[in-house]
This record gives sequence, C-alpha cells and structure tokens, in this order.
Amino acid sequence: MKQKIYIPQPIAAAGEDYLIEKGYEIVRGSGKTDKESIKNDIAVCDAMIQRTAKVDKGILEAGKNLKIIARHGAGYDNLDWKAANESGIYTTYSPDTTTLSVAEFTITVILNLAKRLKESEELVRNGDFQKKFSLKGTDVAGKTLGIIGLGKIGKEVARKAALGLDMRVISYVPHPEGKEIPEYVEIVSWEELLQTSDYISLHVPGGEKSQGIISKKEFAMMKKSASLIQASRGGVVDEEALAEAIRNSQIRGAAVDVFSEEPPKEDNPLLNLEQVILTPHIGSNTVECMDRIALDVAEDVHLVLSGENPKHPIKR
Repeated sequence: MKQKIYIPQPIAAAGEDYLIEKGYEIVRGSGKTDKESIKNDIAVCDAMIQRTAKVDKGILEAGKNLKIIARHGAGYDNLDWKAANESGIYTTYSPDTTTLSVAEFTITVILNLAKRLKESEELVRNGDFQKKFSLKGTDVAGKTLGIIGLGKIGKEVARKAALGLDMRVISYVPHPEGKEIPEYVEIVSWEELLQTSDYISLHVPGGEKSQGIISKKEFAMMKKSASLIQASRGGVVDEEALAEAIRNSQIRGAAVDVFSEEPPKEDNPLLNLEQVILTPHIGSNTVECMDRIALDVAEDVHLVLSGENPKHPIKR
C-alpha cells in the first residue's frame, strides 16, 4: 500500500513529481484548511506538507499515522512543532531556499521607495504628468542601510546593497563575538542603527522574543527621512505605531510584506497610507523559489518515510 502525503494547499510541481516518482500517493483532501477539515483529511496520512494552514496539537492527535510535518518555507510560526516532536512526529522546514528571493525583494522595495515609483506611477495614471517636477526621488549610493537580523537573508541583502548599490551597511548584532560578519558590514549599537539609518530592513525570525521590537519608542529615534522595510515575520513591527509614525512624519515611508494578521483586516491603518508599499507576503514568491522549497520539503518527507533522518529538522 502506498504511503499517503497530505498536501491541502498547492505546492510546485517539482515537489509533487518527486514524491510521485518515489511511489507516494498525494492526498489533497477537501481543499479546505479549517481545523475540522484538516483533522478529517489527515487521519489516514503518513505525512503532511504544510503551507499557511495552522497545525496545532488537536490536528496532530488526529493524524494517527503521521510521521512528519514538513513546513513549506523558512518560518514555522503556524506549526506546534514542540507538540509534534513530543508525539514522535518529525517537523522540518526549508531554511536555505528563500534567501535569494527575499533578498532580491528587499532590494526591489528599497529602490522603489528611493525613486518613489509608486507615487510616480499614480501621477501618470491620474493625468498629472507635469507634477514630476515636484516629486523627486533619491539615490541610494552612499545612503545607510541598517539591517536588523544578520542571518542568511540579512547577509545577502547586505552583500547586494554594499557591493551592488554602494550603500553603507550597518547592523545590530547583540553578541558578535565569534560570528562571521562580512567585511562590508559595520556592527553598531541598537540606538545608532535606529538614529542613523536611511533605510531599516528587518530580517529577524518569528517568535515571542521578536514581537513588537519596532514600536513607538523606536520610531521616535529614527530620521524623518528614514524608510522601514518589513519582510521578516508578522508582529515584529507594531503596525499601529508604524502608521502613526508615518502620519506624523516621524519617518518618510515603509514597505510591508508581512502582517500581524494575514490577510490584514479592512481597518488596518496601513491600508490608507500612500507612503507605504503593501504586498501580500510575496517576498519569496517566485517561480524558482517555489520550486526550490517544494523539492526541499519533499526530499525531507521521503527521507523520514524511508526511515532516515531529515536534512532540516526543527530544533530549538
């Protein structure tokens, strides 16, 4: 009998094709991602590839045959991995596949903010072509980029900004001793980063320790000409405080790709601010990246169901 892989939300064909080639049966279930639907669909499955659906202890208990939950992506805030591990269920993620795509996305929005492309496009569409003389962008060469979270993605953003765009790159690293710091990254204090950066880009992991680390106090320390890029995890930035900072001209603008609640509610204050670039959590959403993630998680599923250890277990 074929082992069953539960995939309630679509993944790239590269991952599914790999699993089918290895002899597994793909189970899509009802196509619904509410808790009760997942509990019903997962009951007979040996593995699950999880995207945005939440997996908690109740779902894990319903999966009587479960041996692995493979999280499709670099984050796993929506997976109760501790409960899974306590139940003898492997949990994995894909930490190395999103770096390039998210770094490219970050550079893209930095340039969009600098050149004011969002506002410029609206001028043309609204027939205000001549207003371009009062709408000026800025160059990024020589400007300071402050990176909060100097992991794989943060380092790739730093490399592209420093070596490709001639930006000065600084970062706050709590305990830099013994860590690999690129020569083009200057380590500074938390206060200096907030006070001197022209662009501040967030690349910290999720979790309780990261919640609300950028709020009213931090915005008050920033330059009025600064822009914030939020492409890390939802909740890291206090969205009410960000909206207030922009309305009060404490900072110039922002780009937000992740939200504390997704999709954001209609009353989210950021939705009505033209100085903010808003995107629907697409930092890693490229054809190439989706192929990389799908194949990466499929390989870990196969390893576990073959009696071997996965490449990327979630451990803390």
